[in-house]
Amino acid sequence: MDETARTRQVAAEYVDSLEHRDWPRLTAVLAEDVVYEMPQTRERIRGRSRFLQFNIEYPGDWHLQPRRVVADGRLAALWLDVRVAAERQDACVWLEVSEQGLINRVTDYWPESYDPPAGREHLVERW
Repeated sequence: MDETARTRQVAAEYVDSLEHRDWPRLTAVLAEDVVYEMPQTRERIRGRSRFLQFNIEYPGDWHLQPRRVVADGRLAALWLDVRVAAERQDACVWLEVSEQGLINRVTDYWPESYDPPAGREHLVERW
């Protein structure tokens, strides 16, 4: 499998493991030092354990469905259909994959800026 195909596979596993709340599977595709950023809220999470906890604690009945996954080398872009209860939004996610095939950077883009919800200050830093 070439690098682009491997990145595409890792991106698909990332979304599928989040959708199914398969935390061990998610852990297996993340680098220990993964960095997760949300530019709209200016939040950053450093490290696999904090990123995992962030997703475990994320409120609501959220669901992710990939509309498109594009990969080139160790970079991937995902266009996602995101649903929380009856609300639906599109989101774009950029992934960077290490030479070892693990996700080491995730950048989540949402359509609008918003204030982050309370209760996750223990996991994130603001910039």
